[in-house]
Amino acid sequence: MMASWVRFVSSAAIAAALLFAIGTGAVQGASEGAGSDTLKPMPELLDDQDSDRFPGDPPEHRVVYMFNKADEAYQTAILNSISALITQYDDNVAIAVVAIGPGLHVLGKIPERPATPSIYERVENLAKHYNVRWIACGNTMHTLGWAQSDIRPFAEYAEVGAAALMALQEDGFAYIN
Repeated sequence: MMASWVRFVSSAAIAAALLFAIGTGAVQGASEGAGSDTLKPMPELLDDQDSDRFPGDPPEHRVVYMFNKADEAYQTAILNSISALITQYDDNVAIAVVAIGPGLHVLGKIPERPATPSIYERVENLAKHYNVRWIACGNTMHTLGWAQSDIRPFAEYAEVGAAALMALQEDGFAYIN
C-alpha cells in the first residue's frame, strides 16, 4: 500500500513540475511554430474548399462504411463519423453504408436484435434527409429468413454484402471501417 502511494505522489510531483515548466516557457518543443496551443490544419482539407463544383454536380468525395456490429458504441461512432462528413462536405460527398451480419438489424422493419431507438431513427434520418445509401447484405438476410419486404423502404440490398463493398471501392468510394 505504501509503495503505491509513493509511486502516486512521485507521479503527481513529476506531472506538476512538468506543467509548471511548460507554463513558464522552460520547456519548448513540438508546439513551437504550430500556434502553440492550436492544432495545425491539414492543407489538403483547406484546399478542398476551393472546389469548382456547381450545385447538382456529382459529389467529388465518395466513401463507403461497413456496418457489421450490433454494438451501440460502434454504431454511434459510425453514425457520428457520417454526420461529421456531411458537416464537412455538405452535399459534396456520397456516402454508402453496407450492413452485414449483426449490423443488418438496423435496416429491419422488425429487428431481431435490439436496435437502440435513437440509432434506428438516425439511420432513417441520414437516408431520407442526407441521401446516405444503406445497403443490406443479401446473405445475412437469407440467414435470417428475411425477404426484401422485411427491410426498411429506404434500404437497398445486394446479394453479397462483401461484393457491394468491393464494387463501391472499385467505383472510387474510399472504404472506412
